Amino acid sequence: MTQPTGATIAAYIDHTLLKPDASREAVLKIAAEAAEYGFKSVCVNPLWVATVARALKDSNVLTCSVIGFPFGATTTAVKSFEAAGAIADGASEIDMVIDIAAARRGDRDALVADIGGVAGTVHDGGAILKVIIETSLLDDEAKVLACEAAVEAGADFVKTSTGFAGGGATVEDITLMRRTVGEGLGVKASGGVRSLADAQAMIDAGATRLGASSGVAIVEGEQGTAGY
Repeated sequence: MTQPTGATIAAYIDHTLLKPDASREAVLKIAAEAAEYGFKSVCVNPLWVATVARALKDSNVLTCSVIGFPFGATTTAVKSFEAAGAIADGASEIDMVIDIAAARRGDRDALVADIGGVAGTVHDGGAILKVIIETSLLDDEAKVLACEAAVEAGADFVKTSTGFAGGGATVEDITLMRRTVGEGLGVKASGGVRSLADAQAMIDAGATRLGASSGVAIVEGEQGTAGY
């Protein structure tokens, strides 16, 4: 596979702003950057979905939102309701956090039910579902279990991290996730992807999407700073 460069890697990037104190000006700034650089999507909290969707309406950039974020510790019904609202506001991609405790205790049935319930709502709304497994809180056995549950439940992607639990994407985790889900699902590396070299390493390991708040720095071959 030809390694993506700064000029082509933009299409992998979900340009992300998930800080709880994000301002309208900051949200509009990342939407403008996404349109300028041709990022795949802008990922924001549900509060900002309608604002971003309006800002991007004349571009090819998608609107993405996070659900059950950042802990995943709400019921499936609440996650589904939240996802439906985000889709109604203009989101075409949904990144949900799993029931992390279920993954840690090895409860596959609970994971499949949680992910599957949200997947049904998301797909009924014409959107795609990315499933955040929060790798920094799981051992390898639980990571595999969560990825297998995502496949069984009909998700479209598995994703490493929220960025709020410490740690982030690693080449080792992306390799494990890709091996587990096969070629049928996307794999999103999120958390700590701050440079072109980071991005290329994740793609080489099997990532098909990158979540980053440093998207501009990445495509310009610079080093970004920590952020959400």
